[in-house]
Amino acid sequence: MFTNSNVLYDRRVNNLVERAGEARIIFPSWKGKEECWLFLAAHDDDIVTGAGLTLLAGLEEKADVHAVITANGNMGYCRPEYRESIASIRREEALKSFRLLGLDQEKVHFLDFDDCSFYLQAGRRLVSDSFASSANTVIAGATGLQNSYTWILRKVRPTRVFFPTPTDIHPDHQLAAREMIISLFHAQGDIWPELGPKLEEIPLLYEYSTYSDFATQPTMRIRATDTLWKKKLAGIKAYKSQEQIEMLIELQKKSGAQEYLREVQFDILEPHKYDRLFG
Repeated sequence: MFTNSNVLYDRRVNNLVERAGEARIIFPSWKGKEECWLFLAAHDDDIVTGAGLTLLAGLEEKADVHAVITANGNMGYCRPEYRESIASIRREEALKSFRLLGLDQEKVHFLDFDDCSFYLQAGRRLVSDSFASSANTVIAGATGLQNSYTWILRKVRPTRVFFPTPTDIHPDHQLAAREMIISLFHAQGDIWPELGPKLEEIPLLYEYSTYSDFATQPTMRIRATDTLWKKKLAGIKAYKSQEQIEMLIELQKKSGAQEYLREVQFDILEPHKYDRLFG
């Protein structure tokens, strides 16, 4: 099945399936040497679990690949003695995991928002004496998910963004998806100039799933060789502090070396498209 490539790509278009061993044939608007893929995660282990093969595919295609980790993992302790140290433990595990995948450390971006508190971190607000915030989350005198996401989008300037499906059962995943979408709107506009020059065009968007089904059927499938599959499994196993990790690995083994993506259209309302509904 695999000949000159470690990855096979499938894409459904109008109920027909396109298939190729090269991303440039399957991914629309391929930018060649300018391809830059940004993988957004709520938590450090989300990307390798839900989109590890896709990330590896990006590296295979020589794209400039970045991983953005929103939460610091401070609520991810499984034993009482890890309560105060789990954030630093998980950061080291994340760096090891991405190293096993082959991603350079400087391409892993930690935003350091407290775990399980994304509802409190939504939006953007200026930091002042009347509003306290963790110094790690302050960028250009402001904080909030939209502040950090707009900043990282303008800094990395991706051609494609992969983010959690908003139908996921985990509230942090839902908020990461929602805040990324509105941040894309901000990043291509003139608002908040202190966060960097605006994007020249909106990147193409793809949902990946960690725990739950997509809202509608996925439109792309990524399949990989055993070599890349073993890299993904090794990357998952790096999160030793997460004691349920073996259960995730067993679920992964049942599915095999494949992942699914759902392409997302970034739509701005054009009222005239509804004209035909009223004759």
